[in-house]
Amino acid sequence: MKLLIIEDEVKVNSFLKQGFEEELFTVDQAFDGEQGLFLALTETYDAIILDLMLPRRSGLEVLKEIRREKDTPILILTAKGDTDDKVKGLNEGADDYLTKPFALAECIARIRSLVRRSQTDKSVALLKAGDLEMDTLQHSVRRGNRAIDLTAKEFKLVEYLLRNKNNVLTRSSIIEHIWEVTFDSETNVLDVYMTRIRKKIDEGEDIKLIHTVRGVGYSIKEPEQ
Repeated sequence: MKLLIIEDEVKVNSFLKQGFEEELFTVDQAFDGEQGLFLALTETYDAIILDLMLPRRSGLEVLKEIRREKDTPILILTAKGDTDDKVKGLNEGADDYLTKPFALAECIARIRSLVRRSQTDKSVALLKAGDLEMDTLQHSVRRGNRAIDLTAKEFKLVEYLLRNKNNVLTRSSIIEHIWEVTFDSETNVLDVYMTRIRKKIDEGEDIKLIHTVRGVGYSIKEPEQ
């Protein structure tokens, strides 16, 4: 597996590199935001470890740029442990986070888990609900004749709902599956994403496919005949 570490602290970067190489990862290093972004966009990685506090370009800026182009699993590694920073990172498309100081074993386990999730069986390539169609191989979504542009994280969310269509998925199960983290299910991260998705998929349509079950979660349902 190939990993990119974007971390300006030389000791931390080297510590991570050594640890992952001992686990037989191939590791590339970047020590500032510009270098990290260049490598992330020009090379192919199974996962990326990204520090939020970087010189030349902030971690959040790097994260946004990567997510415009790729859906590579990204773990935020930061000294900022407050919820606001975690939420900002997750909102911009990060898949998981760790706060310094951290245990190397946990970092490795989280990266392995993210990689496994990204390689989940895609045997059912075409997913449908009513006139909504998702092609997971072409990474495209359409509703009727209308193409729908989704970010990488929005795509994962809609895919998860479609693979479980007609079932109500709880807020906590969605958060754990999409972001692979456990934090307060009352956070508005999920609501922000669902508002964006609903606007893209259901706005202007007579038949609404995305449903909210208050106090429980969300679902995509086949229209009643």
